[in-house]
Amino acid sequence: MLISCAAEQETPAPQPIPVKTVTIASEIIPNVVELPGRVEPVREAEVRARVTGIVQQRLYEEGTDVAAGQPLFRIDPRELRASSAQIEASLDRARATAANARAVVNRYRPLVEENAISGQEFDAAVAASREAAANVAQIRAQLESASLQLGYTTVRAPISGRVGRAQVTEGALVSQTEATLMTKIEQISPVYVSFAQSASDVLAIRRAISAGELDLGENDKVEVRLTFTDGTEYPIPGYIDFLAFSVDQDTGTIELRAEFPNPTGLLLPGEFVRAQIYAGRISGGIAVPQRAVTVNEKGGSVFVMTRKGLAELRPVKLGAMVDGRWLIEGGLRPGDVVIVSNLQKIRPGLPVTRANTKTGRPARPKAPATGGK
Repeated sequence: MLISCAAEQETPAPQPIPVKTVTIASEIIPNVVELPGRVEPVREAEVRARVTGIVQQRLYEEGTDVAAGQPLFRIDPRELRASSAQIEASLDRARATAANARAVVNRYRPLVEENAISGQEFDAAVAASREAAANVAQIRAQLESASLQLGYTTVRAPISGRVGRAQVTEGALVSQTEATLMTKIEQISPVYVSFAQSASDVLAIRRAISAGELDLGENDKVEVRLTFTDGTEYPIPGYIDFLAFSVDQDTGTIELRAEFPNPTGLLLPGEFVRAQIYAGRISGGIAVPQRAVTVNEKGGSVFVMTRKGLAELRPVKLGAMVDGRWLIEGGLRPGDVVIVSNLQKIRPGLPVTRANTKTGRPARPKAPATGGK
C-alpha cells in the first residue's frame, strides 16, 4: 500500500499544450445578411407567332446570342402573298373607279353652272367621287395590313440576348389566334438576383441606420456578393437596385433585388445562389478566424484560454462569414483569448500555454492582479 500511494503521488501533471491565440477586440465590421436568391434575366421575351402558317425553316442556332431584329424563323408566305396581290388588284380597280368619278365631277361642274344639268345630278356625281376615294383609302389600309402580315412570316428577335430552344420545328402549324410560342430570348448580361428578407429584419436595419448604429457609407450603396451551391464565390460584386415597399401577406417578407455584371455568362437564369448583403458597418463588432470555430448541428463553439491557463469550450452565436472570419453575434466579449491552433489536441480543462509566434517560446497569460501586493 505504501508503495502504491507513493507511485500515485509521483504521477506528473499534464504538460501545457502550446497554442496560438487571438485576443478579442471590438472593431468596425460589416453587417452581413445571408439570404438565398435566384438568378433572373434582366429582360425576357417570348417569341410567338403573329400569323397562321407552316414553319418552313429555323434560321438561328439554339443557345446562341442574337441581336434585336435578327430573323429566327420563316413561315410559309405564299398564302399571304397571294392575298396581298389580290388586295393590290382591288386597290388598282378602286383607283380607276375613283379617277372616273373625279372626271365625271369635272365634266359636270361647268354644265351645272350653265344649268345644262340639274344640281341633283351634280351632287350625285360628287357623292360618287367621294365614295370612290373612301373605297381607295379603305383598300389601301387593307393592303398595308396584308403587307404587315406578310412581314410577320419572317419571325425576328424582339430584343438582343441569348435565344433558347426552339418550341416548334419545320413543318409545324403555328397559329395567330393561339399565339403559338416559338422560342424565348433572355438578356443575361447583366442579370438580376432576387431574394426575400423578413420584414422584421428590414425594420431592424432601418432603425439601426436611423440610430447611427449602421453606417452605409458615402454613396449609400448596398453591396451584395454571391456564393454558388458548390461553395465557390462569384468574383464580381453586385448592388441592391430595388427594394419593395410592401410586405408579402403570405410569407411576411419584403422582396429585394440586386444587379450583377455577367460578362462571361457564368450566372444562369433560374440558378439558386447564396447572397451576402453588406448592409452597412457595425462599430464594436467581434470576429474570429474561421479555423478557431467548430460548427455542429447545435451551432458553433470556440476554445477560450482562461486566466488560469486552462482550455474552456464556449458556445457562440455565429453570424455570416466574411473574408475567412466568422462574425460573432454572441458568446464572446472583448478581452477573451481565443485558441486558433492545436484544436484537435485540446480538451476542456486541459492546461494550455500561449505560443510566442516570433521567438517560438511559450508565454503564459498574466495572472490577475491582487490588491495590496
